[in-house]
Amino acid sequence: MAVHIIKLCVGAESIEDLQGWIAERLEQRRRQGQPAEQVHVTRMTPKRADEILAGGSLYWVIRGLVQCRQRLLDLRAVTGEDGITRCAFVLEPTIVPVEPRPRAPFQGWRYLKAEEAPLDLGDGSGDGGMPPEMRRELLELGLL
Repeated sequence: MAVHIIKLCVGAESIEDLQGWIAERLEQRRRQGQPAEQVHVTRMTPKRADEILAGGSLYWVIRGLVQCRQRLLDLRAVTGEDGITRCAFVLEPTIVPVEPRPRAPFQGWRYLKAEEAPLDLGDGSGDGGMPPEMRRELLELGLL
């Protein structure tokens, strides 16, 4: 069974912000003659790489809610200009919205068990395009 990663999407206000950032980075890589792939570099390397690459995704927490995910394609060791080795998460650039779920802030990334991962929207969530802020308030009130 696949294991996922969950991480804060610092600086993003919405899924649309994240999509814009991805498009900019892909275009920048194309202009520089690099492969057009989305790479997110993080300090720590997951020890459970085989489980993650067996269908795992990176779930993004945006403004206190798990809101979307991207499939993890590869994990690569990269060395920064400072000589420190880090881990590059190679992600499928397609963003899949998920059922928003509150998540408290944390540093770095965490493992997320498949059975604890939010469902993709469109899988019977029936939120009718509810704005994330409204969904968060209703969740906090215990109405969802």
